Amino acid sequence: MSALRQNAAGVIRRCRLTAPTLRNVRTYASEFHGHGHHAPAAPVDEPLGSAVYIAVGAVFASVFVYTVSRPGEDGKPRLLNSLWNRMEAMREQDQERNALRTAVFEQAAHDKHLLYYAPRSDHIELKYPEQFGHGSPFNVPAGHYANIDHVVAHYREKHLKEEERKAKKLAAEKQLS
Repeated sequence: MSALRQNAAGVIRRCRLTAPTLRNVRTYASEFHGHGHHAPAAPVDEPLGSAVYIAVGAVFASVFVYTVSRPGEDGKPRLLNSLWNRMEAMREQDQERNALRTAVFEQAAHDKHLLYYAPRSDHIELKYPEQFGHGSPFNVPAGHYANIDHVVAHYREKHLKEEERKAKKLAAEKQLS
């Protein structure tokens, strides 16, 4: 116990603050020049601030803009009015262009909606009649393939009608030219 007390006392002794570190000592330069008696400050010549120049410039600028914006002696508009009219015309062109672009984007969105959400047809046209005969030839007992001659005849007739329609259309185009 004695050794523990001695070590603790040594640590406390080392950590104890001394008198100069307990208080903050402040020294000011003004205290040492003349022992508290201050000399009067030198007069400072302060220039006008930038706000005065801005205010005076704003008055002159407003008078200038007013005189430039008035029509001339012959009644013609001056440069400022013609520039303003040009800007108005450009603004109107921009509004028309924006209206057209908006219409285009709305139509594109409408078409996209039609393409994405239109009901799909489950009907699939056959590209060739042999498609019905596709299937595994293995493990099929004899006589178990369906007779699809009537389906082949239907699509052959449909093809012939389509070819006849195309031939009539070509003949009509030749007569016109």
